[in-house]
Order: sequence, then C-alpha cells, then structure tokens
Amino acid sequence: MNVELPRSSLDLSSAIAEADIRCLLMVLLHMTGDQRWLEPPYKPKRDVRLIPDPDAGVPAEIHDEIRAAVVKLFAHGNPQPVITDPGDDLILKMMRACLGENVAPEYAPLMREEMGFVPREARWSRRPPDRTLAQHHVLIVGAGVCAIALAVALGHLGIPYTIVEKNAELGGTWYVNRYPGCGVDTPNHSYSYSFGSRNAWTRYFCQREELLDYLKNVAAEHGIREHLRLNTQLTSSRWDDSKRRWISTLETKDGEETFESTVLVSAIGQLNDPSRAHFTGEENFRGLILHSALWSDGIKLNGKRVAVIGTGATSMQLVPSIADRVASVTVFQRTAQWARPVNGYSDPITEGARWLLAHLPFYVQWYRFNMFWRYGDGLLPFLRKDPAWPHPDRAVNKGNDRHREELTSFILSELKDRPDLIEKCVPTYPPYGKRILLDNGWFKTLTKPNVELVSEGIDRFTRDGILSVHGTERPFDVIVVATGFKVTEMAARLDITGRDGVNLRDKWANDNPTAYLGLTVPDFPNLFCMLGPNSGPAHGGSVIFQSECQSRYISTCLVEMIERGIAAIDVRQDVHDDYVRKVDVEHEAMIWTHPGMTTYYRNKSGRVFSAMPWRFVDYWAMTHDADLDRYHLTEA
Repeated sequence: MNVELPRSSLDLSSAIAEADIRCLLMVLLHMTGDQRWLEPPYKPKRDVRLIPDPDAGVPAEIHDEIRAAVVKLFAHGNPQPVITDPGDDLILKMMRACLGENVAPEYAPLMREEMGFVPREARWSRRPPDRTLAQHHVLIVGAGVCAIALAVALGHLGIPYTIVEKNAELGGTWYVNRYPGCGVDTPNHSYSYSFGSRNAWTRYFCQREELLDYLKNVAAEHGIREHLRLNTQLTSSRWDDSKRRWISTLETKDGEETFESTVLVSAIGQLNDPSRAHFTGEENFRGLILHSALWSDGIKLNGKRVAVIGTGATSMQLVPSIADRVASVTVFQRTAQWARPVNGYSDPITEGARWLLAHLPFYVQWYRFNMFWRYGDGLLPFLRKDPAWPHPDRAVNKGNDRHREELTSFILSELKDRPDLIEKCVPTYPPYGKRILLDNGWFKTLTKPNVELVSEGIDRFTRDGILSVHGTERPFDVIVVATGFKVTEMAARLDITGRDGVNLRDKWANDNPTAYLGLTVPDFPNLFCMLGPNSGPAHGGSVIFQSECQSRYISTCLVEMIERGIAAIDVRQDVHDDYVRKVDVEHEAMIWTHPGMTTYYRNKSGRVFSAMPWRFVDYWAMTHDADLDRYHLTEA
C-alpha cells in the first residue's frame, strides 16, 4: 500500500486540530505497528453518544502528543504502513481500545471486511469462460441502493445483468422522495458502501441531493449505467420450468417486450409504494393534497397555510425545514414519537475534518467503524423484553427505562415553556417501540408561534381545510399526507408467478410475507428479494449494509450454481419454515411485539414481518456464504 499525502505537512498540521483522537491512534498503529498507542495514557474513554467528543476523554497534553506523532510520521516522505490488515486478534484489540468498551470477537472478521482490509465480494475458484457466464443473465428490478450493491458484485464476477427502473433516473427512494428536508437519519460514513472511492461528504447527516449524487457517482465508477434501462417497468414475471428461466414482461416507451433471465431479483425494497390515507370530503378540498413521497420541485409553500398529517420520520424532517417560510404549519398527530437528540445533526463537516477523511491513511476506515458501531447493535439489548421487569407499561427492561428517562428529560427541556405540548409529545409506549427517530429541531419547531400540534382526530376535509372530530375547522392551502408506505407488498406487487402457477401475492396473502434469510421463497426458483421480509434494519444500522450482505449471498449462490452446473435453486419448505419460526420466536422477546404496540413493522395479525430481529453481525454471518444443501437443486 502506497501512502502519499497529496499536499504538504502544513495541511496536515492545520487539519489535525479537528481530528478525532480515536481515529488518529488507529492511524498510528497501522503506520508504526506500535501497540503502545492502545494503552494508557493514550487509550480513549468510553463515550456512548451518537456523535462522540473527538477529544475522546484524553488529557490535552496527550492530544498534543498524539497529533504531533502523526504529523511527524508524514513530515518527510511517504512512509509505508507496517500493518494494513490487522487480522482478527489485533483488530479486536484495536476496536476495544478505540471505543473504550468490550467488543465481542465475532465482530472482528465483519469489521475487517467493512473497513476494506479484506475483500467482501464472492470469488471464483476458477473463472468460467464467457460463453458459460452469458447463459446466466440476472434481471434486477429497481435501481436503488440494493440494485447498485448487487450490480457491483456481479460486475466483478463478470456475470451479465440488466437493471430495469420504472423512473427516469437511478437512486430508488432517494430519487423519488424530494420533500424539503429529506435526508439520511444514519451518518453518511455508515450509510455508504464499503467499496469504491470515498465520498467527500459535506455533512455528517447529508440531504437527499448529496446522497443521490453519491449513488450516481458509484454507478459511474462501476460502469452500471450501460446495464441500466430507465423508464422501463416490469409488469409481470413467470417461471418457465422447461426453460429454467424467468419470462418477464417489460413495459417501455416503445411498448411491451419479453425478457428472459436465469435469475430474477427484486431490488424494490420495502418503502417504495406510498400508502396515502384517505379522508371523507377530500374531493371537495380546493387546495393541494399530496403524499410526501410524491413531492415535485414545482410545489411552492412560501406564505402558505400548510397541514401535515403524520408524525413519522418524514414529518420530523419536513416540518422544521418549512416552518420559517410558511404562514403556518399544523401537524396532525395520531401517536407521539420518541426522538433521540443528536448534536451536530445539521452541522457541516469542517474543512480540516474533510481533509483528514479524504487523505489521511486509515483515518476514514476507523471513522466509519465508529459510526457503524454507534448506530449498530449497541441498542439491541435495550429492546429485549425482561420478563422480570416490573413496569412493562413504560419500558421493556431496566436499560430501556433509563433511555425513557433520558428521552423524556430531553423533551421536557425542549418544551419547558409549553406544558400544553409536553402532554401531547411524551409517548406512553416504551422507547424504540416504533421506528427510531432523530431530533433535528422537531420539538423546538413545535414551539414556534406559527406551528400547531393537533392530537385530536380528523373528522373530514372541507372545501377550505380540515374539520377535527371536536368540531374545529382549520383552513389550509396545502395538505401533506405523510402516512407511510405499503410495506407488506414488497416484491409481491410485481406480479411474480413461480412453480405450478403460484403467485407471490397469494403466497404472501394476509399481509404476511416470509422468506428464508429475507431473500428466497419456496416454489420461486432463482428468485431473490432484496430487503425482503424480516431483513429491514430496525434497531439502527444501515440499509446499505444490508444490501451488501444480501448481494454477497446472492453472488455466492450464483458462483456455486455456475461452478457446479446447477440450473435452478429452490429453497426447501422445511428450511424456510424453520427460519421463519426462529424469527418469530426471537421477535416474541423483542419490543415490537410489546402488548398494545402498533408499528408498521407488524401486520394486521400482529406478526412482525418487516424488521430483522438479529444483530447485524449475526445476519452478516448468516448471509456470508450460501449453503445450497438448503435448496432443491436442478442440474443444468
């Protein structure tokens, strides 16, 4: 590995004042091999905050020594690192020192991949000839983050693929959603791929436009566009057992066409089809009604009276973004939401920090690790029910109750002058029982004189606005319905028919989709559903991490199929059923099945069908290498 800082040490000297001490210590170990940097007095103190103090609890004189050591390393020439891949044992020591806490050994191989020290992609034992690969075309439906991850993996293997996307551009949810304030609620350095060029993020939590540009750049870097067909919609697909192919019908600007592929992948995810609540009298409303996911650039809100229905993640981003430029905004709330405070949510990344992330060897990898860990599995123990806990009405365990106290104190501090809002804004259910939300000024925004929070129900829409169940009519110019998505449909809305004429919509009847590892379904050979049932991250983490786990699994399936001369794989029913039973048992111990809890993670029967119950490290291990013994195999 050649290490070369692109500018003089003066740039490093000025930038290093803005460095995170944790990351600098790891840089020193990589460059020198000296493990004293993991020990006192250099060892960081534990900091559980989502955005930790960059000084890491280390005395000022030690900061100076660490920074001076890094500057000195690069003062003359370009040194070679002593350690590039630390291996499992050393990286475990490094992670524990970096965080100031215990890290389980199973995270070592995962994080070596995640930080790029070892390759993640599947590999051939011996690459097949191109004529063999040409017979295994993959059709990917949707061009969001999952499709991009899989496309990169297939491209490295030389497996031919085509992506069809109904919209005019790639990006999936980040192309479709364009409401004001739309952005990530996971730090960019975790919500980004482990591969490819590092992006020069301008914020720790970027807005939608910056993320969409990033996805376009990844696609360009890996030559994905030449495999991408935009404005092309899959309207149906059926498995042909005699051909051992998926026969798909595509709707294009030039009409309908048939497309054959060995493998079919749904990469449309879970949150893609808007679910707009409808209200009596809405046809009479004279203003504009729209779902937040159907926002267009031509919508003008300045000086308008705006209603927002819903208080989920979209509303928490939208309302603070428009409050200062509208005449008024009224939020109709069905359920109060817990929201975690995050210092620096809207802050830009300073010039010095951006320089370090872009240029200082190993710095960005360890910064990424810190973000992965803080938004990863650490929260999961607080979401597990404790049968002996005496207060299940307010929390599911002692730690969860402590989080409740902290989150409640935050709400009270934000709304201290508005007791009327406190009553409406403190939830009655345990923290994290619904999707985890981040506060970006939400509670402060509710205190503004032109903002109203309405907790009474809606009776009907009128000609001029909304009438509440208590008889109060409020006039509006624009009504934004932010009521989520049709989560239960997933791949079933693509009209996919498997063996013996079984349609996926019928297989997943009663809003109850199931799949082995969230990916494969019995009687649907060579079909993979990315971000399918019970694979959505709910306790933190990143959809992009899930997409890489799943693309690795799909790739290893294809490598083994091609090398062994297998035409089709169909997951065994007993394997599928056993996995679903384990998922359900695990969920029975988790917060999302708490009595009285309502969340879009559950279907109308109360089963959790969307969220993943596993730690991220567990799901990574489950999906790392395919075991085709779990499938019925059809030889070529």
